[in-house]
Amino acid sequence: MNDFSEIEAELKKLRPRAVSPELAARVERALAQSDPGVQTAGVTKRRISWNWLPLGLGLAAAATFLLLARINIDRAPNSARTTAANDSQQQIKPHAQSTTDGSAASSFVPAGLTQVVYNTRDEGLHFPTGSNRPMRRIRSHKSETLQWQDPQTGASLRVTYPAEEVTLTPISGQ
Repeated sequence: MNDFSEIEAELKKLRPRAVSPELAARVERALAQSDPGVQTAGVTKRRISWNWLPLGLGLAAAATFLLLARINIDRAPNSARTTAANDSQQQIKPHAQSTTDGSAASSFVPAGLTQVVYNTRDEGLHFPTGSNRPMRRIRSHKSETLQWQDPQTGASLRVTYPAEEVTLTPISGQ
């Protein structure tokens, strides 16, 4: 019927040969002597040696790249960010306040105003109520810093607060 059934029956009859006593004695002696200089099949512990020079050079190159990239980011101009300078034209003369004992109290004089615009967003066209003309709405977020200084003592006071400005610009259709 099946050609393989005969071969399978013959293979089932086969049995391995018994180990000779001479081979068993040689294996026992070899295990007892175990020479460390004999090459094995990778069973012994292996020490990994690292070459630190390429790793150090790679880390140094990466650090240099990140440092240069950070410097370039700090110097990149940003069209959305505008910084206004100190407004030193607006000087007000000191106004001495007299106290109950007749001596002049310290008075602070405005020394400057700084406005830093950190976000400007164009919100598109809007039609205000009661008007048929479209207007462009621009919203600016900024930080204003006011400075006062006492000319007599040299003391200064600085106040910073956030501000938001919405500007409506008329659009002509011509």
